[in-house]
Amino acid sequence: MELYNSEEEFLKNYDVTQFDRLSMTADILILSISDEETNNYRKTNKKKMSILLVKREEYPYKDKWCLPGGFLIPKTETLKQCAQRILKTETNLTQIYLEQLYTFDDLDRDPRTRVVSTSYVALVDKNKLTRKLHDNAKWFDVTQIAKENEIVKVCLENEEEKIKFKIKKELIEKTTNQYSYTIMENNKIAFDHPKVILAGIDRMKNKINYTDIVFNMMPEYFTLGELQDVYEIILGKKLLAPAFRRIISNKVEKTDKMLTGKGHRPSVLYKYKEK
Repeated sequence: MELYNSEEEFLKNYDVTQFDRLSMTADILILSISDEETNNYRKTNKKKMSILLVKREEYPYKDKWCLPGGFLIPKTETLKQCAQRILKTETNLTQIYLEQLYTFDDLDRDPRTRVVSTSYVALVDKNKLTRKLHDNAKWFDVTQIAKENEIVKVCLENEEEKIKFKIKKELIEKTTNQYSYTIMENNKIAFDHPKVILAGIDRMKNKINYTDIVFNMMPEYFTLGELQDVYEIILGKKLLAPAFRRIISNKVEKTDKMLTGKGHRPSVLYKYKEK
């Protein structure tokens, strides 16, 4: 064992090659709940969940879809800064609040080298975004999330393409509600990003119950029916109106504004109650 007289001397002589190297990436799951247009003026627009994907232009997985993502520049940025840079570079979106989701570290998740990815998730209303997306970035509507035993089937669609994948979701730690995700079928999404998508949606289902994150996707003024639609889409189930109103009673406040012109009785508008 070598002896050193100071920290500076130790660092000067330190051999970094004794450790295996790996690469770090950041992957970003952008979820949106927005209006689905209807031609019937008597009906309010239905809500839908969408995910932003990017088509890869290089190998590996050339022409496959993936989440916006890329490699960390180790000496100049944090993972959060990396995610923000990548989001701007790959989609042209900026100033979006990103929350860290999970770290994905399977040994074979990238065919090029050992890559550990920290994923981020954000909830936005895509109708409120003002920047034009890059041509290879597209929104896909989540048209199916169906669970049968441990298998979850997911379908994503837009006007040009349909994407399907299946994931085995197993409970591995009951006390902390932790799950493992194993891709069973997938032919259009690169890397292990189907796992990131499902894990991110699951996280949003949990967070909606104890945070106010849902209001990132709401306009300034909204009806309780519109807010309930958003809750139901994220949770994947119908809610009874009385129970829903108890959930959000301390999160919203009534205004003197009314929603009119929708072919039905005017509705009272509410807004988010700032803490």
